Amino acid sequence: MQLPEFWCTERFREAFAARHFGKVIHAYRYGHSPAMTQARVARWLGVSQAQVSHMERYPVPPQDLSKLDYWARVLRIPAYLLWFRLSEEPSDRKVEAVRDGRPFGWFTMSASEVVADREVGPADVETLRAMTRTFRQLDNRFGGGHARATVSQYLVSEAVPLLRGGRFRDGVRRELFGAVAEMNQLAGWMAYDVGAVEAGRKHLRLALQLCKDVGDDALAAEMLAGMSHHAAFFRSSLVAVDLARGARDTASRTGLGVLKAEAAVMEAHGLALQRDPKAAGVALREAEALFSAAEGSEVPEWLGYFDAAYLAAKFAHCFRELRQLDEAEGFARRSLEMSEGYERGRLFNTALLASILADQRRVEEACSVGLDALRMASNLNSVRTVTYLVDVATRLRPFRGAPAVEALYREMREMGIIGLAEGKNV
Repeated sequence: MQLPEFWCTERFREAFAARHFGKVIHAYRYGHSPAMTQARVARWLGVSQAQVSHMERYPVPPQDLSKLDYWARVLRIPAYLLWFRLSEEPSDRKVEAVRDGRPFGWFTMSASEVVADREVGPADVETLRAMTRTFRQLDNRFGGGHARATVSQYLVSEAVPLLRGGRFRDGVRRELFGAVAEMNQLAGWMAYDVGAVEAGRKHLRLALQLCKDVGDDALAAEMLAGMSHHAAFFRSSLVAVDLARGARDTASRTGLGVLKAEAAVMEAHGLALQRDPKAAGVALREAEALFSAAEGSEVPEWLGYFDAAYLAAKFAHCFRELRQLDEAEGFARRSLEMSEGYERGRLFNTALLASILADQRRVEEACSVGLDALRMASNLNSVRTVTYLVDVATRLRPFRGAPAVEALYREMREMGIIGLAEGKNV
């Protein structure tokens, strides 16, 4: 069922006010991101794509009440929005659908999918995981903006239908929910990476719920840790600490030392944002001990990114917030000893080092490292990269007029980085 706010857009208000079902279909298609195709909705409604196109464009709306009743049920439109009374038939009935112009048996209608009742097996789960693996590689190399729409479309058209309309053998349900949770997690990170904050939160909350539904504590802890990371990025320290502690509680039931270390360092980051060096130091020591004890142990594929370089970057963030700049610099340099295939992460860590050098008043070195980071950004479609680069520019603002700073600012202007940060007065 779509959430009530789905139906509260200007497109829907105009369509319902006009009592024009063609306009309702148009609003429904464009209420999804990415927009649904006419052909897809046509298959749900049991008509042709040409008929949907005609209904959307033709000024005279369809009048056949039996068809309007049927279509309203297929799209699960709330009865209170309609200008006609629905029949007494239960709204959760099963209706005969058409796929590619041919009868395709009986389908269960939902707000966003028409899903065949079929058995879901291990091959379906592996396909989902393989697609997530591919999308994750693209995300790490090129940023969330390159493949986000594709991931969202795949979730809607392929992953969600398996959850809603499939039948599962023993053991497959848990694996399927986990696989869909992983793809939602990736979609959440991609949204977060391009600045779509609320969409990112929704994906991670959905992923967390899927994990809870099947009792997957490890993946649930990973979702909570990711949500803590998001909160820290936006400097919501109380939320970051709260979510990290939830992640630690959940991870404690898993036996995964690396996961426990991740949750501990996320808590440390939130505490560092609160300028609590004592509590942050305790959490950092715990994270280091947990990671060292787990070194060499097997971890799930979705946790493979959390290595020594990633941990070092989080330590660098913490020490920078605590103004312990020598320690921050050391960990920032260690964070650059990272695996191949994480181009965006390398930019983040390079910019982090530049920001620390700027805080140390090592201006020329900070500018040199900042230029390295800037030149990595050309192939990345990521709002977060801009945020990191703007942070470097802001920390160098006290040294405006220095030749190295002006050279860096010129390149940033040419790439539009400083233009996006005019409020920072750089």
